[in-house]
Amino acid sequence: MEQQNILNPTSAIILILLISFSFVIIGFFYSKKFKGLNNYLVANRSVGTFSLTCSLVASALGTWILFGPASAATWGGIGAVIGYSLGTAFPLFAIIFIGKIFRNSYPKAKTLIEVIRLRFGKHIFKLILILSIFYMTIFLIAEVTAVSILINYISGTKLWVTALIVISSSLIYTLYGGLRASIFTDNIQFVVFTLLLLIAFSYLFSFNTNEFSFEFINKNKPNLLSKNYIPNFTAGLTFFIAVAATNLFHQGNWQRVYAAKNNDVLKKSLLFSFLIIIPIVYMMGFTGLVSESKNLNVTPDLAFFSLLLNKEIPTLSIIVIVLGISLTISSIDTLINAISSLIIVDGKKILSSNKDYLKLSRNIIIGLSFIALYVASKGFSILYLFLLADLFCCTAVLSIFYSFYSKSFSEKTAYISIVVGLLGGILLFPSPDFSKSILVGILFPASYFPDFVTQSLLFLSFIAATLLPVLTWKVK
Repeated sequence: MEQQNILNPTSAIILILLISFSFVIIGFFYSKKFKGLNNYLVANRSVGTFSLTCSLVASALGTWILFGPASAATWGGIGAVIGYSLGTAFPLFAIIFIGKIFRNSYPKAKTLIEVIRLRFGKHIFKLILILSIFYMTIFLIAEVTAVSILINYISGTKLWVTALIVISSSLIYTLYGGLRASIFTDNIQFVVFTLLLLIAFSYLFSFNTNEFSFEFINKNKPNLLSKNYIPNFTAGLTFFIAVAATNLFHQGNWQRVYAAKNNDVLKKSLLFSFLIIIPIVYMMGFTGLVSESKNLNVTPDLAFFSLLLNKEIPTLSIIVIVLGISLTISSIDTLINAISSLIIVDGKKILSSNKDYLKLSRNIIIGLSFIALYVASKGFSILYLFLLADLFCCTAVLSIFYSFYSKSFSEKTAYISIVVGLLGGILLFPSPDFSKSILVGILFPASYFPDFVTQSLLFLSFIAATLLPVLTWKVK
């Protein structure tokens, strides 16, 4: 990624330190008055509508919204924009119904994995536990990578420096205060990044009024809006399935389901969050359509920034850094606490010992953070990491959540369905350059397959991973 160097590295580092450790101080001192494991895991099941709404939105949105939706829009068109926005918000809408079932049927539960263990028994929950921790670790790595690349692009700051500051500050207050600290800082982060997004969009609209329209896009890049452009459909469905499935396995969401004061608070908070997230992600995606229409050679990951920072105004760079750090920490503290809660609640069912699971969870989280720091310092592809984790979640999503509506659905059936989905998805999942897959181009020459297959490997891999499990549901 080409550097802008609008700010110098020293100024950027000072700004990152100020923002990050402001949240440390706030989270640390707020959570001091809330003691006990119940506060650490589910905030004593006492969170109200406003706090829960802010926390759900802040947890769902991370630095990825500055890259992902706009990047996807440059090649996936309006379909990718719609799919991304609906896919991000849909899980919260679905949890309105599923969450009520969980709270009524398993009122003392604290994690999704615990509920799955109570529903199925002691075997399949281990698979879902590993899947969930893998997905959230990838999410953690991708978030840290994204913000490190962003700061590097603006100021030239080394990737590992940003990664170290952001991870360290998030660990300090989250491992101390748990969900209480995470939710309280989420409220502040929500207000901060909402205001900054409004400022950014206002600037874009005021200086690019004629370009922020469907007419401009249709004139310069009509295929992005065309119903005959196949990626408008395949990309839209891919991102909807991928993002929706993974967010349903995000333990951060399920912690907040059980942290709600009552079912009415949960329902209102989820609905408000659903309505807030859609326009934010949609507008981020729309900037990708405009950017691609304005400059056919735009780098997809930089689509949003090519519009906002094209005049290299330092004030806007500062806004972007504050925005990026706030979004990152709001999602990282959720991931840290979510993984920690899984180890504390569900770890003892695997290890069957009298360990101090709170201490164990902290040690594991610190270990995973070192991995995230190392990977982020290399600047690997963000989108590809997400897609791989998304695929794994897609293999389990329909079977696991359908089982709570079908009491006859057995653990054996669930296992078989997940394995079948995983095999089908992996065989079609594209290589990093999206040119081939294990089935298409490795086991069999690409020439054996129709053009639609070779050009839609990502789409077909997610369709296979999600729908193949359904074919096994009659297995006894």
